[in-house]
Amino acid sequence: MTDPVTPDGRYLVVRGRLWRRSDPGLDPAERERLVAELMAARRAKGAALRAGDEEAREAARRRVDAAKHALGERGPVWWDDGAPDLTRHLARTTPYAAWFAELEGDGADDPG
Repeated sequence: MTDPVTPDGRYLVVRGRLWRRSDPGLDPAERERLVAELMAARRAKGAALRAGDEEAREAARRRVDAAKHALGERGPVWWDDGAPDLTRHLARTTPYAAWFAELEGDGADDPG
């Protein structure tokens, strides 16, 4: 099952939390390039962690951050209607609460 996407397409919901999606206005080829860079940076971070190389890990973290900014997942929001960034907020405590509660099998009413 894929993670649900809010009706406006701004967020994925993962374990009840909102995570900003990539900017849909990106050129598809550029988006593909950036996603490839993000995955390579994540692999480099994992390799550095396994090797115990703190300097390489920090360099990889910077690469991950740069790719996420370029994708629009971090930094200034990519929408222009003035809505705040709700990344990391619990979906049930945001304006998406009613939508989230209606999802089947989402655990929205599970207190634990």
